[in-house]
Amino acid sequence: MLLLIDNSAWARRHRSAVRGRFAHDMRAGTVATCLPFLLEAGFSTRSAESHTTIVPHLSMLPRIAMTLAVEQHALEAQAALAAVDHHRISPADILIAACAHEAGAGVLHYDKDYDVLREHTRLRFRSEWLAPAGSLD
Repeated sequence: MLLLIDNSAWARRHRSAVRGRFAHDMRAGTVATCLPFLLEAGFSTRSAESHTTIVPHLSMLPRIAMTLAVEQHALEAQAALAAVDHHRISPADILIAACAHEAGAGVLHYDKDYDVLREHTRLRFRSEWLAPAGSLD
């Protein structure tokens, strides 16, 4: 199954506990991106040089497009979250989850918000933790 990367997983990719798993997923071609993740990854770079190296490399991975359907799913999800006082989840996380839902993919993450999204919205995607919650903090 295709897994969209979330920045919470990307930021932890070099940790010894997950380095091998992350590298395997990248080589296997099961990792994909979407615009919200690419923007987060670019935002997280520490220099112009880092940005010009990392973002183009990530852009070569399979990409799930932002469509009107993805936008509608994201807006509906945010409304559902607001109804249960969880509307403060990152817009990027909501968009990544909506992309995964639309593509029938999962999300590779280290962020409890994806479980909240699955629990309180109609978005259906596989929530794939990079490592057990709390094990990389």
